[in-house]
Amino acid sequence: MRPMRVLIVDDTAQVRQGLRTLLPLAGEAAGLPLEIAGEAGTGREAIVQAAALSPDVVLMDLEMPELDGYAATQAIKAGRFSTRVVALTVHGEPEARQKAQAAGVDAFVEKGAALPLLLQAMRGDTERST
Repeated sequence: MRPMRVLIVDDTAQVRQGLRTLLPLAGEAAGLPLEIAGEAGTGREAIVQAAALSPDVVLMDLEMPELDGYAATQAIKAGRFSTRVVALTVHGEPEARQKAQAAGVDAFVEKGAALPLLLQAMRGDTERST
């Protein structure tokens, strides 16, 4: 089974580092092999990395400098329909969810959610409004 290739996008280096460490371990425990294909700290970097790396999934923070996750998601989805974008954010209010959905986000997970929930969203086992 080919590992799911993941691009981690967050403007906080510690968040990227934590996900880079925890996701492969959680994926292995859940029978979902994961490969961290790359990282980006801004929306602009996310677009460039998504085009260069062709990840299966992008974990997208929504609030970032330069270009936010909403605009980055729109650009990624415009070019790569098969790439799944999972919003991973502290903004859980309905307005943020609606805006993310309008941008093309496939699933919405709040930061701090249990890793199995994040893995489900990455696999596509959840609805957009996770």
